[in-house]
Amino acid sequence: MTITLNHTIVTAADNDEAARFFGAVMGLDYTGVHPNARHFVPIRVNDALTVDFMSVAYPQGHHLAFDVDAATFDAIVDRLDAREIPYGDEPGHPDNGRVDQNHPLGSRGLYFSDSSGNLYELISP
Repeated sequence: MTITLNHTIVTAADNDEAARFFGAVMGLDYTGVHPNARHFVPIRVNDALTVDFMSVAYPQGHHLAFDVDAATFDAIVDRLDAREIPYGDEPGHPDNGRVDQNHPLGSRGLYFSDSSGNLYELISP
């Protein structure tokens, strides 16, 4: 059997807020609290993966990196700009307003964070 990632749990101060933020920026559907696990708010990323947000008192912040095609990358940048959400070209500076035009894993990349300190990375080949 091939190994694939089924889901990952991302901690947040407010799981509903974090899920709505992530879904809105990434252009993914928000469906609300998981019907069988009320402490999770899942966002389906693709047929094989959900990101499950869980509220905790002291979120630690995670780093999640996503490969996206060029059109999706551009659409996410447009949503970040429209919502005035800071992004940047370095993980240590996810708010400098620049896109990395020479990302080591693709041609373009950027980072942005949510209010719980989770750092999201986009990589476009």
